[in-house]
Amino acid sequence: MTEKRQGSETRRPSIFWILAAIALPIINLSVRYRIEDGDKFPRTGAFVMAPNHFSEIDPLVMGVLSWKLGRAPRFMAKASVFGIPVLGALLRKSGQIPVARGGAARGNEPVKAAERLVRNGQMVVVYPEGSLTRDPGLWPMRGKTGAVRIALEQGIPVVPVAHWGTQALMPRYSKKISLFPRKTVKVKIGDPLDLAEFRGRALDPTTLNEATAVVMDAITHLLEDLREEKAPAHRWNPAEHNQKETGRFEA
Repeated sequence: MTEKRQGSETRRPSIFWILAAIALPIINLSVRYRIEDGDKFPRTGAFVMAPNHFSEIDPLVMGVLSWKLGRAPRFMAKASVFGIPVLGALLRKSGQIPVARGGAARGNEPVKAAERLVRNGQMVVVYPEGSLTRDPGLWPMRGKTGAVRIALEQGIPVVPVAHWGTQALMPRYSKKISLFPRKTVKVKIGDPLDLAEFRGRALDPTTLNEATAVVMDAITHLLEDLREEKAPAHRWNPAEHNQKETGRFEA
């Protein structure tokens, strides 16, 4: 434990100290974490953290979770938010990665950022669903391939994570946040997936989609454990329900 603390990213001075000073008081007052298998969360080395996504407050709650587990979170974030004064500067300084709407990269920054992650032994949070789930029951929907592409190209593991409870803080697509009374957010960390069966194969759509299905299955199983119920047999696909891939929608 001593070695882990000494090596913790949270103990090294960085822009994250400022972000933590802003976020931690709010989240600590409004969220009670119940973490299962926290020991599976890598304390060192590069990896992709892949959580489920059903509330717009998820990144804040998952970012604080990562910090509490000793890692500085870096996210794939919409390129548009980097243009917001002050916020954009903080995002750039903290190593967040801009991705244009629709998944297209702003230049080749995501590729360069992934290379830096490996070189510096850092983690990145990628929501494999790409946006808030459209599933009516808030189960994980079909995944996109960004998380596994980074993992396979860089030779790093994907760590699946499921959480449940942020919808009590901020319902899907709501503009209202309910900080009080304090909410319980349950989190379960999965075993790191090295995706070894896909390494050495061409990173074509077939390979990437198959690897993404493995990740989505892992996240869904973790969420089933947290919710103590079974997910639908068929994963929700927005294309099958005439829903847009991005943006808000009416459930």
